[in-house]
Amino acid sequence: MAKLTYYGHATWGVETKGTAILIDPFFTGNPLTSVTPADVRADFIILTHAHGDHYGDTVAIARRSGATVISNYEIVNYCQKQGVTNGHPLHIGGGYMFPFGRVKLTIAHHGSSFPDGTYGGSPAGVVLEVEGKRLYDAGDTALFSDMSLIGQAGLDVALLPIGDNFTMGPEDAAAAAKLLRARTVIPQHYNTWPVITQDPEAFKRRVEEATESKVVVLKPGGTHTA
Repeated sequence: MAKLTYYGHATWGVETKGTAILIDPFFTGNPLTSVTPADVRADFIILTHAHGDHYGDTVAIARRSGATVISNYEIVNYCQKQGVTNGHPLHIGGGYMFPFGRVKLTIAHHGSSFPDGTYGGSPAGVVLEVEGKRLYDAGDTALFSDMSLIGQAGLDVALLPIGDNFTMGPEDAAAAAKLLRARTVIPQHYNTWPVITQDPEAFKRRVEEATESKVVVLKPGGTHTA
C-alpha cells in the first residue's frame, strides 16, 4: 500500500516500502501548513514544474536529506547548480524504474519558470506506479482530451487541481475525472489564496453524480491509503 499525505496546496508526501517521496514540496510560504522543510523526510523529490508554489523548498530539503530530485532536464540541471547532489532527469512521455517504482512524466498544459525567471522546461503531470498502484498527479494543467489515454491502463488515484484562475476549475476538473476514470479523485491546488477559493464538497458532489469515481477531500495533514 502507498500512503499519501496532503500538506495543502499541491504538496504531497508518499510513503511506500520504507521510501519517502515528496511531490512539489512547497512548505515555506504555504499558508495551509505549519510543516517546515526541516520536519519532512525525503528520499526522492518529484517536481511537476518550476513555479515557486511547486518547486518550493526543493533545494533546502534535498541538500539536507540527500534526496534525489526527479523532474525534467531543465529543473534537475537548475537544482544541481543550486547545490543539489542527486538528480534524475526525465522528459515528457519518458519514464524510469526507480527502487520504489516507476515514474513517468505526462503532458501538462500551462507555463513553467523558476521564481528568478529562469526557464523551467516543459511542465508535466506525473504517473507514479508503486506497490501495484497507479497514481496520477495532474500538476497545474488545463483540461485536455488525452487524459483519456492516461486513464486507459487504470488509475487508483488522480490528484486534480480545482482552484481555477491558474489551473482547471471545478467544471473542467470534473470533466477530467470523466476522462481519467480513476477509482479515487482527490482535489488539490485550491483555497491557498482568495483567487483560487473553491468548495471541494461541491466538486465532490459533481464528480460522484457524473462518474463512478469516489472523491476524497483531505484537509492539510490528512492522509489517504491507496
